[in-house]
Amino acid sequence: MIFTLSDSSGETAEAVARAAVVQFPPGRASIYRLPQVKALEQIASLVREVASDHAVIAYTLVLPEYRETLEREAAKYGIVTIDLLGSLIDRISQLTGQVPLSQPGRLHLLDEDYFKRIEAVDFAIRFDDGKNPDGLLQADVILTGVSRTSKTPNCMYLAHHFGLKAANVPIVYGVDPPLSLFQVPPRKIVGLHLEPYLLQEIRTTRAQFLKMPQENDYADPERIRQEVNYARKIFRELKCHVIDVSAKAIEEISSEVYMFIRQ
Repeated sequence: MIFTLSDSSGETAEAVARAAVVQFPPGRASIYRLPQVKALEQIASLVREVASDHAVIAYTLVLPEYRETLEREAAKYGIVTIDLLGSLIDRISQLTGQVPLSQPGRLHLLDEDYFKRIEAVDFAIRFDDGKNPDGLLQADVILTGVSRTSKTPNCMYLAHHFGLKAANVPIVYGVDPPLSLFQVPPRKIVGLHLEPYLLQEIRTTRAQFLKMPQENDYADPERIRQEVNYARKIFRELKCHVIDVSAKAIEEISSEVYMFIRQ
């Protein structure tokens, strides 16, 4: 049992814990988030509550007195603690000679970056699935590919995590993409390629979920091969960068897109 304890949203601690847990077989550990710790009394109470669960507490606490209190209270019950933030803060302080601000929640301040991400999310919604093609030049990046190559979720991830204005344009077999797409500099376009057999698996599952008629060619292997080959042709015409998204998570794909755009 891993409890992630934080003086803010707890998102950072939980993300680190999940990154560690996935390195082990499923079902080995459960993660529970304990966010918004705002008083020393809360720490003692929370530690008592989890003491009987053979717990590990992974925490991100900015204030030194909070970290000290947690370590002291956890020691009473023999609970293992992992400081995910404190040692890094202390090391940066030593290297820079600066005193840390010690202000919980600064990662989520309503600052310029926050509003940039909000604006980017709104952009991704307005320019999803080929909508508003005349405005594609406004985008920081445009994702294109056949259906079910994770264009929309990657656009939303790029917007939320990197503040990029991401649009996406579907490639439909036999249909010319909008002319405006060819007016965008190739360095701002990324084609998403998925191996046909994986695309068929994904589409078959979706077709069953949507109860599509069997005669529908949405998941037909030959049709999918034609679509993928057509997409490759469009990628060549666009002279765009192509990422193979086969067996890759959204986070991994978006990071590749981000690194390409930064070049």
